[in-house]
Amino acid sequence: MSGELAEAYGYCEQLARTHYENFPVASRLLPARMRPHIAAVYAFARFADDMADEGERPSAARIDDLDRWGERLDNAMQKRAPDRDPHHQVFTALRQTIADCNLPVGLLHDLLSAFRQDVMVKRYATWEDVLDYCRRSANPIGRLVLRIAGHDDPALDQASDAVCTALQLTNFWQDLSIDRDKGRLYVPASIWQAHGAREEDLAQGRATAAWRAALADVTMRTRALFAAGAPVADGVRGRLRYELRATWLGGSRILDKLEAANFDVFTYRPTLTKADVPVILWRAVIWQPRG
Repeated sequence: MSGELAEAYGYCEQLARTHYENFPVASRLLPARMRPHIAAVYAFARFADDMADEGERPSAARIDDLDRWGERLDNAMQKRAPDRDPHHQVFTALRQTIADCNLPVGLLHDLLSAFRQDVMVKRYATWEDVLDYCRRSANPIGRLVLRIAGHDDPALDQASDAVCTALQLTNFWQDLSIDRDKGRLYVPASIWQAHGAREEDLAQGRATAAWRAALADVTMRTRALFAAGAPVADGVRGRLRYELRATWLGGSRILDKLEAANFDVFTYRPTLTKADVPVILWRAVIWQPRG
């Protein structure tokens, strides 16, 4: 590996260590050979996510930034010289990762599509609408991880999609109060309206029986996706198997905490803590195939 390439991967790995947010208990279990490639993908997505969520900047400006980010990806794949800003190292590393791991570039463009949607869409009408968003915002990550690990199997892809969607949904439910303050609501209207919930109660942070019922509904649907996706942890090999088990267990444990709090996300945000680490790791060791 050249000095420039090593520096680029080092930049991405430092970014991942500094900013990695979701289910950190699992990240340390990744096989060492995968970590630079995962970091390159993570850095690409992290910067795009930041562009989509940059405070009070006009929506049009954020969309333009995401469009340019996609153009830089295409330029990198065509081996055009990248812009010489601090982010050029992301594309130096990512181009090598795409070549080494045979990654479908379309999955990265799917992520950008979801980030653009985050800028423009704040409400979802149906469960299917939310799943379509997850198909582009979450599922590509799982498929990219599988490719980096050397797996190209439609059955594993399908199971991975279910887990990644479940993880994304879990994040939505735990962050309902945070997203409310940003004007976003991922619980689809068809569900919360069916339970008689009201937006004015959401705006006031009132965990009414109707909102609890709506969250119980979407949590049940999310658990079904976790169950459908569990076989992905049985279909991979080596340390990645424990990584995926721990990730699955971490997401499920957050749902456990959400249920234990009777879905009052306005006064309690369920998260993983240090106390959860030994429990998750032990359960990852004694895991029984769920297929």
